Amino acid sequence: MSEVEGTVQGHRDGHGFLVRDDRQPDLYLSPQEMRAVLHRDRVKARVIRYDRKGRPEGRVLEILERKKTPIIGRLLHESGIWLVAPEDKRYGQDIMVPKNAIATATVGQVVAIELTEPPSLYSQPMGRVTEVLGEIDDPGMEIEIAVRKYEVPHRFSPETLSQAAGLPDKIRPADRRDRIDLTDVPLVTIDGEDARDFDDAVYCEPVKTGRGKNAFEGWRLVVAIADVSHYVKPGEPIDDDAYERATSVYFPRRVIPMLPEKLSNGLCSLNPNEDRLAMVCDMLITNTGEIHAYQFFPAVICSHARFTYNEVAAILANTRGPEAARRKEIVPHLLHLHEVYRALLKERAKRGAVDFETTETQIVCDDNGRIEKIVPRTRTEAHKLIEEAMLAANVCSADFIALAKHSSLYRVHEGPTPEKKTLLQNYLKQLGLGLSISDDPKPGEYQAIAAATKDRPDAQQIHTMLLRSMQQAIYTGTNSGHFGLAYEAYTHFTSPIRRYPDLLVHRVIKALLLGKRYNLLSGALESGTKARKGAGAEDEQWEATGAHCSANERRADEASRDVEAWLKCRYMREHLGEEFGGTVSAVTSFGLFVTLDGLYVEGLIHITELGGEYFRFDEARQELRGERSGVRYVTGSRVRVQVSRVDLDGRKIDFRMVHEGDDGAIVTRAKRDKAGGDKAVGAVAELAAVKEADRAVKAATKARKSSTARKKDSSTAHPVRAAKSAARQSTSKSTRRR
Repeated sequence: MSEVEGTVQGHRDGHGFLVRDDRQPDLYLSPQEMRAVLHRDRVKARVIRYDRKGRPEGRVLEILERKKTPIIGRLLHESGIWLVAPEDKRYGQDIMVPKNAIATATVGQVVAIELTEPPSLYSQPMGRVTEVLGEIDDPGMEIEIAVRKYEVPHRFSPETLSQAAGLPDKIRPADRRDRIDLTDVPLVTIDGEDARDFDDAVYCEPVKTGRGKNAFEGWRLVVAIADVSHYVKPGEPIDDDAYERATSVYFPRRVIPMLPEKLSNGLCSLNPNEDRLAMVCDMLITNTGEIHAYQFFPAVICSHARFTYNEVAAILANTRGPEAARRKEIVPHLLHLHEVYRALLKERAKRGAVDFETTETQIVCDDNGRIEKIVPRTRTEAHKLIEEAMLAANVCSADFIALAKHSSLYRVHEGPTPEKKTLLQNYLKQLGLGLSISDDPKPGEYQAIAAATKDRPDAQQIHTMLLRSMQQAIYTGTNSGHFGLAYEAYTHFTSPIRRYPDLLVHRVIKALLLGKRYNLLSGALESGTKARKGAGAEDEQWEATGAHCSANERRADEASRDVEAWLKCRYMREHLGEEFGGTVSAVTSFGLFVTLDGLYVEGLIHITELGGEYFRFDEARQELRGERSGVRYVTGSRVRVQVSRVDLDGRKIDFRMVHEGDDGAIVTRAKRDKAGGDKAVGAVAELAAVKEADRAVKAATKARKSSTARKKDSSTAHPVRAAKSAARQSTSKSTRRR
């Protein structure tokens, strides 16, 4: 059998997978194989067999590399033995800690641990505590865990802090040299209520010039972006840290910025009534939304006002309202922005760009960092206005770089893979819509289906399937276009404060404006007429940089989702046993994911909780159907559920389906029936009896499994594992007695 290399990906159930370097199907690693390796190890393995579905299983031959980053977990003391239970359950083993290696930590605290001895088939890994993070209930602890769990750089190097401290507080006379003064242009920033860094400002005015064939009537749209590249130079400490982070990471109540605060919230933030350096994209846009002409140039600007999305939306809705009265001198410019936005929308529709209406949520926390409420984030006309202005500037930057044939990072979004395309075609065929996508799909086909189905009861399900069929957008040096936006070339130019690719695009544009080329390898500007030496190596570096930025973007998203999931689990523990209405948000072979009404929290109804019959998953229709009753569950189905279990460590919430007369809803009805009196007390008692019966069944099942496992392992039982098992059983019994 063949030998392969790859990275181990553990699973919380004890087994794992080898994610192969050659991108072939993953190798399954049995729990026995996982005893000698850890999640994220790089290993060499051999394919030893294939299961009946043709999936390969592997055996680990050699550990090639072991990550040296600390593992985060909680310190436990069981039967006289100190150990750390990793917070990331993909690490399938607890790590033993000698008594003299626990530092100042106490039982139950969250710690960072460094391995001192690797695991083997017959022994657990050993380690020592390197950092004590605090108690699990400390405010913000979920963020401290996430940044370490996902290896998000969260501390700037001393060199970076020193360099940032040496930067000026305001722009200097020398900084204004060779820049166009736009301080008299009434540019404004429009951002969210909680925004602290403002990296874009906009202005619009109607334009009518020329006669005859040269006549132009439309709009002048000015998009000014903070000139981060003026302060962050290649090879300097700030640039090194920015590249390592590649993006800012956003958590509820906290941001881990890509740049030091002196830049992100100070020098590079387009604060109102303060002169700032900017890179400007100045565009002429026709009444039909086409970009007629554009130019880039460095400038000095001064934001005339800081608006929030809600303010602008209120002004656009009522130009005689109190919000408009307070900003009377700026209102005409906002109306011009709205008019150019409507023109850009016409061009968007003509291109066939895909546009789905989705519900985004915002977590509102209390002073202790716990969820107070979760509210839908409404996309107003103001949001869409800024989005279209930024899209226009981004597509101009891509066009400018492509015309110069200069290497850069493009934001690429490719169409569906053959497998996803076939799945979507089959799904649409089963629906009988009379609409489908071709074998070479275009964005307009997606948009046509979305528009034709937006008023159907199953619109959410259809739009979800359309979204899932598309690939993830990435950064790459190879321009393959942007499928979703229907652009032939697209790049990111508008957020250099929080995205490293945008900073690189600024450097490229600046070099081209000087008639030079930007060399990514050296960071130097080269003559435009000079023959490019080592062009192949530089192109490879652009690809590597794109892969790095894409990976760190995904890492930031995963860390943010992890924190939100932890907060939601903590929030839902207060609602255990309660009953809610909800909507099925996804259908899988193992159950239904349901989003609760009003709370916007998602959980799983396992397939075993759907009822006393066999449910079959139909991949083409994306539904679960009961074989006996014919009951169907699809995305968008309305259900009533009870919150049955919350797993804080696993970031999972489990629901139980509530049918009429279910015991599962008794406690909720008792709580909400204020006039029920003794009836409510009886209902609670009845629920307690049901729960006790559930516990008895689970305990009996667990005892049988434990007995079987002890018989199998009696000859090779390790004394430490035996002690741990006895301690856990003892703890479990005492908990049940309480």
